[in-house]
Amino acid sequence: MTDQHDDILQTKVNLETAQIPWRDLQRFFAGGRAVFVAPELDLTRVATEMAKDNAAQIQHWMSEGQVGPVSDEQAQAWFEADALLWAVVIKPWVMVQEKP
Repeated sequence: MTDQHDDILQTKVNLETAQIPWRDLQRFFAGGRAVFVAPELDLTRVATEMAKDNAAQIQHWMSEGQVGPVSDEQAQAWFEADALLWAVVIKPWVMVQEKP
């Protein structure tokens, strides 16, 4: 992709990002489609790289523990806290992030 296409994709992802209660996202977790993004990362950048299928970058973040499946423990904590998370859909995934 060219830089212009990257910018357009990132803008599109940014416009599709919203805050949503974890309770509304549980069905994606149950289906194994909820992906955790660490708070220190830019959610829209991670989602853009996922949309571009940049496997090397995603694998790097995964190896650093910054991106990966939402754990049972995290899902339970968000449920109990009635957490409001940032989320964006990159089919078939729902990328979720908790900001401090």
